[in-house]
Amino acid sequence: MRHFWMLLPLALMACVDRHEPTGREDFQTFCVACHGTSGRGDGEAAARLDRQPADLTGLSARNNGVFPGTRVMAKIWGYTGGHDGTSPMPQFGPLLQGELVPYDGGDGIASPTPVRLVGIAEYLKTLQK
Repeated sequence: MRHFWMLLPLALMACVDRHEPTGREDFQTFCVACHGTSGRGDGEAAARLDRQPADLTGLSARNNGVFPGTRVMAKIWGYTGGHDGTSPMPQFGPLLQGELVPYDGGDGIASPTPVRLVGIAEYLKTLQK
């Protein structure tokens, strides 16, 4: 019986559901403060920023009707800054590491991309006007 109590924590850990956040959930966690729930750049923190956060609902419209997946991935990951090399947007890449999946962001190249990053990009597609 003594061994049972030693193994109980391991058995309980096996039962724990390791929930992988959805793109919508990650958007709520990482993006809403600045971009707002609608993605229009009207989050609670937006007023305190030097530059207005981007209106994420117009990404496709500003790209001739095509969602710019590769640019979105680079921006969220933190590879790109603003036009002057700086950006108020934090780098979320390290927070979104995990399982890699092939993802074509619209450039015709399926690149290994963290699944959570893909989830955010796919959620952003649903916000397009």
